[in-house]
Amino acid sequence: MDLLRAGGSAPTPFTILHLGVGAFHRAHQAVYLQRLLQIGCLDWTLAGGNIRDDAEDLIAALAAAGGAYTLETVSPSGLRCYERIESLKVVVPWDSNLGGLTRLAARPGTRIISFTVTEPGYYLDADDRLQFAVPELAADVERVRRGRAGVTIYGALAAMLRARRDANGGAVTLLCCDNLRHNGDRFAAAFAEFLGEVGDEALACWVFEHTVCPNTMVDRITPRADAATRARIQAATGADPVTAIASEQFMQWVIEDRFLAGRPEWERAGAQLVKSVTPYEEAKIRILNGSHSCIAWSGALVGHSFVHEAVADDRLRGLAFDYVTDDVIPCLLPLTAGAAIDLAAYRDVVLARFANAGVRDTIERVSMDSIAKFCGFVAPTLRERLAAGARLRGVAMLPALLLRFLQYWRAGRLNLNYRDQSLDPEWVRAVCADPDPVAAFCGTGALFGDCAGNAELLGAVRAATNRLTALAA
Repeated sequence: MDLLRAGGSAPTPFTILHLGVGAFHRAHQAVYLQRLLQIGCLDWTLAGGNIRDDAEDLIAALAAAGGAYTLETVSPSGLRCYERIESLKVVVPWDSNLGGLTRLAARPGTRIISFTVTEPGYYLDADDRLQFAVPELAADVERVRRGRAGVTIYGALAAMLRARRDANGGAVTLLCCDNLRHNGDRFAAAFAEFLGEVGDEALACWVFEHTVCPNTMVDRITPRADAATRARIQAATGADPVTAIASEQFMQWVIEDRFLAGRPEWERAGAQLVKSVTPYEEAKIRILNGSHSCIAWSGALVGHSFVHEAVADDRLRGLAFDYVTDDVIPCLLPLTAGAAIDLAAYRDVVLARFANAGVRDTIERVSMDSIAKFCGFVAPTLRERLAAGARLRGVAMLPALLLRFLQYWRAGRLNLNYRDQSLDPEWVRAVCADPDPVAAFCGTGALFGDCAGNAELLGAVRAATNRLTALAA
């Protein structure tokens, strides 16, 4: 048998299969199920594996420990707590055709398939259409046509759900757990588009009738565990340094209560089950994620390595504060009126979380995939403020920061290893070489959509860029 089990015990009747057992999943969704196990809710178990072969050491170490690992959390006051997480009962080793994951996905007892693949892993353009010109996605279409599993979430799930249909596995809920606005709805539409490109109409019909994709909002700052973090956790607890992870104390999960085949009682573990996740996700994405990127870009320009260092710099904290106060909150007020969210208080909580020195979240991690983050976290506020004829002083600073960040990257002046799945180096070269880089940048449709080239946008970003001179000359 190719599934590696904890203690050889029989699985519980209902299974959540999670694709992408990285640090965030293990510090977030797995912890909610752990809370249920601790109060005696034993109706659900968690299985997990990866759809790519990029974490073999982690998977092997988790398997050897029966799925268990140690989580360190740190409060804003610096108090560190350690917990053994044992909710991950089945660890599925990777194989090139995802055989172990597919067999588990086909079982009737698997009622939820959840996934975290990061924002760029959905390959969506500004109009929420799949970018089939991306070689990885195009190759997955061909793999699925030949009856094989792919390496993208679409190609992987196509194989798994095809097997589930053939095995009469029944209905299943597909639960996206990434920072993607309206993540369930957008994934469902993109998956249907993918199956249409594959040409498998029968599978597309089965998916339409037998799956549902609730929207979710997830939140817990979880840095990549560096050697120092692992060594500290090992010294404090004796934990395996390969599997040990650290996160902040704060944790939030808001889920639309739309499930076809049952779900755990997550609300008993502190999750919020709601009719609509929109007010919560807009507040989180625009305030937390948007200001996180603002802090990361500005912090990188002045040479900070950690987020808490950047937030301690009053100049940089002020940029994020003004962005949220002047532009984000006015956009959010109509959306969040019925959800009783104190937006100013939430802004202050977010900045306090960023200031937590114990988390040691890196500028490098937060700046990853900046192109997708700008499009998802910042551009909507720009568009709405432009449509309202509003002043753009606060929010205009973010495209100015991103442009300067990319200019520094191009010139080799960043003290970090910048990774971005959506970055086109040739586009960056062209923008940087343009006689008017601000105009070239603001004219990019992939970033600004219909607002690309807008005179008000250009003027505001040009003014913000001029204000940056003193910050990052």
